[in-house]
Amino acid sequence: MRVLVLEDEALVSMLLEDMLSDLGCQPVGPFSELQAAQDYVRAEPDGMDGAILDINVAGYPSYPLAEMLKANNVPFAFSTGYDTSGIEPEWRDRPALRKPFMLADIQAVLEALRRSVPA
Repeated sequence: MRVLVLEDEALVSMLLEDMLSDLGCQPVGPFSELQAAQDYVRAEPDGMDGAILDINVAGYPSYPLAEMLKANNVPFAFSTGYDTSGIEPEWRDRPALRKPFMLADIQAVLEALRRSVPA
């Protein structure tokens, strides 16, 4: 599974990348800037099977990228250091990865993403 990663904290990004690799996934990116991730999705709309998006990237919400992924039928989850009340109501049905996370947390989110892929 190719998983796009949008995370602006370098250590969290590296940890997430390592954990995804340990779970047999191919990390895409990781991207630390919203615009760079959006540019990638525009250029490679089929370049990922799923995504994990930090809610707040350098002070900007990642919802514009979430909209793009939704339009392309790419399943995604949000990553946040807050509880789900920090996620806009329209997006609360998406899987959420709470920081700090463990390998089992990422595995559960990946399983949720796999289940949401259209057949």
